[in-house]
Amino acid sequence: MAHLPYAHLNDPALQPLVDRITRERGSVLHLYRMLLHSPPLAEGWLGFLTNVRQRLDLDGGLRELVIMQVAHLNGAPYEAEQHAPIALQHGITTAQLAALPAWQSEPSFSAVQRAALHLTDAMTRRVQVSSEVIDAVRAHLDERRTVELVGTIAAYNMVSRFLEALQIHSTDTPER
Repeated sequence: MAHLPYAHLNDPALQPLVDRITRERGSVLHLYRMLLHSPPLAEGWLGFLTNVRQRLDLDGGLRELVIMQVAHLNGAPYEAEQHAPIALQHGITTAQLAALPAWQSEPSFSAVQRAALHLTDAMTRRVQVSSEVIDAVRAHLDERRTVELVGTIAAYNMVSRFLEALQIHSTDTPER
């Protein structure tokens, strides 16, 4: 169970934001139930991550692959559970998802996927990234998509750290 109780969705002050989250996400997931303790944070988070997930030029499969690697590296099962079906919808295979812990030895990853996974590992484990790692990404992506890839990796490191700091899990049963 999460370290804090989940926000109550029946709070009238939260209703406009609850309605917006439901429109944009389909339901109010546990992550947003926690974020709703701070409406400004929830609103900013929703806008930012909606842009990351839905408005960037970055390929959806590549986006979901790096999100899944961030979840793996940070030990964030909730993040992985939420994004595995999306990754599959965007063409990432079940075998590729299973191979993420040892992606370097998995031949099914393309050159751009390998460069993106190397970048994900560097950003998540060490924060600082060498010019060689960036150059490997740049061999496949233009400046905009490189920035979007870096931003996606950074954003989902934020997500997993929030989830794990508060121990948010899909098996939690928040009060309604």
